[in-house]
Amino acid sequence: MTLGQTQAFDTMMPIYGFDYEAKMLDLAVMFANTAPVTLEIGFGMGSSLVEQAAANPQRNYIGIEVHRPGVGALLLKMQQRELTNIRVISYDAIDVLNNMIPDHSIELLQLFFPDPWHKRKHHKRRIVSPEFLNLLHKKVTAGGHIHFATDWQDYAIHMLRVLQADDAWLNCSRSSDYIPRPENRPLTKFERRGEKLGHGVWDLMFQRERV
Repeated sequence: MTLGQTQAFDTMMPIYGFDYEAKMLDLAVMFANTAPVTLEIGFGMGSSLVEQAAANPQRNYIGIEVHRPGVGALLLKMQQRELTNIRVISYDAIDVLNNMIPDHSIELLQLFFPDPWHKRKHHKRRIVSPEFLNLLHKKVTAGGHIHFATDWQDYAIHMLRVLQADDAWLNCSRSSDYIPRPENRPLTKFERRGEKLGHGVWDLMFQRERV
């Protein structure tokens, strides 16, 4: 980590970070309010999450990321912009979802540019799977949404296939596949660079059935 990231980690993590513990969090206590919650899995260096939190101070945000420099970068950006509506957990996302996030508590769950595990022999490691969707169905509120994005077309096809096979999720795409990038998903430097090189990006938005 850079010196700034290290200092931000040391000063901000005790305030806005939560250690992993196999115990359900009380999100109303965690944020000291009952505002809607967006949870992002794998926020990278935190740019997108910070932009969203800054633009929507009336919402709460939870970021999960195992990469320590990324956590430090997010906390530094929070410090610089004086943001208080983000909470951070640096641990495996599946364990956190299973053991710390209450059922039906997340209004929007975001998964942006997860590892595509592009080699066929590694496809089984991809996070998006029927089992993953079953877990999200427990955690997302009735009528809530999941938003995935990837710059690997093969993974986009895989995600769409898995989602469409699950009747518990309704595709928000007018063309029954992908959606244009929503304005509330900020462009990252990585994505801008990819666009200049002609790389595509695929966004998927699905809604959890209300029943």
